[in-house]
Amino acid sequence: MVRFGALVLGSVIAGPIAAQDTSMVQGGIYQRPFLASSARTAIGGYAEGNSNYFVTDGIGEGLSLELRRFNIFLFSSVGRRLRFISELEFEHGTEEIALETALVDFTVNPSLVVRAGILLPPIGAFNVNHDSPRYDFVERPLVSTEIIPATLSEIGFGLHGRLVPRGFVVSYDAYLTNGLGDGIVGNESGRTRLASGKSASRFEEDNNGSPAFSGRLGAQSRRWGEVGVSYYGGIYNSYRVEGVTIDRKRWLSIAAIDLSTRAGRVDLRGEVARVWVDLPVDLRELMGDRQWGAYLDATLPLWSPRIRGLERPQLSGVLRVERVDFNQGTFSSTGRKRFDETNALTVGLSFRPAAGTVFRLNHRREWARDLQGNPVAKTAGWQVGFATYF
Repeated sequence: MVRFGALVLGSVIAGPIAAQDTSMVQGGIYQRPFLASSARTAIGGYAEGNSNYFVTDGIGEGLSLELRRFNIFLFSSVGRRLRFISELEFEHGTEEIALETALVDFTVNPSLVVRAGILLPPIGAFNVNHDSPRYDFVERPLVSTEIIPATLSEIGFGLHGRLVPRGFVVSYDAYLTNGLGDGIVGNESGRTRLASGKSASRFEEDNNGSPAFSGRLGAQSRRWGEVGVSYYGGIYNSYRVEGVTIDRKRWLSIAAIDLSTRAGRVDLRGEVARVWVDLPVDLRELMGDRQWGAYLDATLPLWSPRIRGLERPQLSGVLRVERVDFNQGTFSSTGRKRFDETNALTVGLSFRPAAGTVFRLNHRREWARDLQGNPVAKTAGWQVGFATYF
């Protein structure tokens, strides 16, 4: 883990670094094209669709097409210091409908903003900045969806703001939310899975009456880009039912580092995350009480064609390397390594006819091993897709 994490971080930091855009992870929900209007209320969104053709160990199910997401944004400038923003997400048509954000920001000054409502806990960068048109890849990073349970929306409140020391900008976020629930263990995946802890009732009550805390500290400069460190922690189990204690309090923690920078002409973006989950002793080896993952994206501009009616279209080559380990450690009885891990590599092309629209061609390969470390299951395939703001 240490070697791979060092490789990701070293790759991002190495080399001459060029100037970066001044936008920061913290402001992701407001960095959307539909807010360019000066109107008090604005409506926008994005759509994402793609095709899939994958084969696992020589067995495939042919070509399939999907409209993966259709999201609607609603923004209103309620008053001079008040902003409201929400996002309603439709996945796979109407198979899943979810209210992803619905929050109000009260600005005391830029260094102190009070936020309340359904918000995105700042675990790494991706959970806050995950809109599909911002990415040149069809699939979301494994570490951001399987280790960090993105996208994670929770009801809560807290503070955020920005400070401007000389030469760079510092952002901070700190929130209390209901937190994840019992589904982390005993779910259909057969392993510890934080994403399964997102219950349908998390917007109306806390399953244990103990809020979770999340926070992120980010620093950005025009020369070096942005780096952020974040933490999420809380009690996840229902340890008390109708006043009767049925289990001890069990804690989970997520720590993450995210980076966004540029080395020469290559844009780099990555994230490393580690998870600790307090499990009953007899479940630790089977389910996994420690997990980690990382990814690194590299985007290289290849060609800027002149096309009538388009402003600055861009063709780019893309590369993603990623790894997740769902069960770190060794078996106590044999001393052998516990596996349950996946490595993946994606290469492709992306074409942006406009900044908020992308067409993507990806070739993806995955190598997965089960808990016992049996021979690797190999998956390979092609994806063609699009994503666009509107």
